[in-house]
Amino acid sequence: MTPIITAFERSPDGGKGLARDTRVRWALEEAGQPYEVRLVSFQAMKEPAHLALHPFGQIPTYEEGDLALFETGSIVLHIAERHAGLLPGDANARARAITWMFAAVNTVEPPILELMTARILESDKPWTKERLPLVMDRIRDRLKQLSPRLGKADWLDGAFSAGDLMMVSVLLRLRASGILEEYPGLSAYVARGEARPAYQRAFEAQLAVNTGKPPTG
Repeated sequence: MTPIITAFERSPDGGKGLARDTRVRWALEEAGQPYEVRLVSFQAMKEPAHLALHPFGQIPTYEEGDLALFETGSIVLHIAERHAGLLPGDANARARAITWMFAAVNTVEPPILELMTARILESDKPWTKERLPLVMDRIRDRLKQLSPRLGKADWLDGAFSAGDLMMVSVLLRLRASGILEEYPGLSAYVARGEARPAYQRAFEAQLAVNTGKPPTG
């Protein structure tokens, strides 16, 4: 059965690939799995039909027969466990890849989201000017820890995995801040992720929703 995911009818980022449905699209593309997309408006996200799928009124959701999932980490893990290409066959390597998925969303992403909140949602607050340097320092602390772990390797633990998919997706949110450029190894790592054909297909599909132009691939 072809899965159905939900995505913004109009993404706040204008289709730059930062909306979380891009992560799910990317995973499905890496796995070579077809999928359908149901677009939802901000109003529809708060209505009962969507809240039955996602209790917090967000996107994406994933429906496959009787199964309904929310949270990108859970959805990507579900896809990776059922299709080849995103998790290693070796049990220990598989466990490490899943660990990197959790690290991406639980350890690296929170301060990055803090920065986005401070700059977009709290830009008019009196404390924002003083808070921003603290938030940026917290991000740098994480990147200083992550960068040597990656070292000169292409990916975090051998071959590309769902752990890299999630980590690259998280780090992409830093592009506009300029912080990522302070860590050339991580910047190159993100560029490698973006260069993957599966990512390109996912990005163009998400962009097409917001521009009205069909994907070129």
